[in-house]
Amino acid sequence: MAEAPAPRSPLAAIADALAEARADGVTLADGSARARFNLRLDPKDADALTAAGAILGGSLPRTPNTAASTVNGKTLLWLGPDEWLVTGPAEEGAALEETLRGRLDGRHHALTDVSAMYATLGLSGPRAREVLMKGCRLDLHPRAFKPGTCVQTALAKANAILHQTDDAPSYEITVRNSFSVYLASWLLDAMAEYRPA
Repeated sequence: MAEAPAPRSPLAAIADALAEARADGVTLADGSARARFNLRLDPKDADALTAAGAILGGSLPRTPNTAASTVNGKTLLWLGPDEWLVTGPAEEGAALEETLRGRLDGRHHALTDVSAMYATLGLSGPRAREVLMKGCRLDLHPRAFKPGTCVQTALAKANAILHQTDDAPSYEITVRNSFSVYLASWLLDAMAEYRPA
């Protein structure tokens, strides 16, 4: 049986520009090689939440606009009272989906593989916040937006999920594939003033 081709990043068209995307105090990288699942569960079903948490390696965040990282490389992002985006290593995607489906069988839930629907950009460095502020209306000051915060917002007029992962600061920006090249190009342009002459 022929092996399935490796997924291609929607950002492959600008891979060279991303490889050189370094400026003074900020870097941009393609972080698309992740498995992604939209998980819907009844937040009142404690057994379902516990079962999912046992598979994922950590509890699903219950506080609005928060994210949690697990010890086994997964990230759990709160999207709504009964909705989460689960991300993990691409090579574990099929096994994770099968295990979650098996554990949640018979419970009211929805699990959708959205890996091929989104791209993720990694923006990091001391000037990363300044770059984002050029196209985002959110208050990104550290007192309001800190590690573990995630929101669905408009960034340069593109709908995106913005997640701050550490104090560097570093951000994961998840966007639909159809907007990924546009948003990456916009970020590269927003970084231009920080590039050495």
